[in-house]
Amino acid sequence: MLPLTEDQVRAALVNASPEERERLAVPLSFVLADWDHLDFLAWPDPDNRGRGYLVVERDGDPTGIVLRAASGGRSRAALCNLCHTMQPGNQVVLFTARRAGDAGERGDSVGTYACADLGCHENVRLAPPLAPSEVRTSVDRRIDGTRARVEAFVERVLA
Repeated sequence: MLPLTEDQVRAALVNASPEERERLAVPLSFVLADWDHLDFLAWPDPDNRGRGYLVVERDGDPTGIVLRAASGGRSRAALCNLCHTMQPGNQVVLFTARRAGDAGERGDSVGTYACADLGCHENVRLAPPLAPSEVRTSVDRRIDGTRARVEAFVERVLA
């Protein structure tokens, strides 16, 4: 990803109201981000447990979305739909994003199950998965697959 400023991240949020852009809180690690090695930027809001953000580069420009985490948890292990990592049930939550434009103003949204800490970028770089039901692939393939699924989710928000 190209290096971004906090203002660029705010401007990139396609499904955010002006108030949501103003309330955006970047993580403390934002200033230390290794932009050359980021496939996308995702983080839970440090000031609001029920909100998160995801920014991906599309055609050289950042595109970001505001996410809302569903309350409650699961008791069994679950698969993150973005990084395809098996996690304990309480570490995978349903995130929804209001669609951009008129559809979002009508209340339309899309959702996906994702790692509660939005740490998918790091999870695919860890040692191979240990759950028997997970497909064992190379780290590069896992990284590429995660990026493709994140981009597809953002496209669903934009559609």
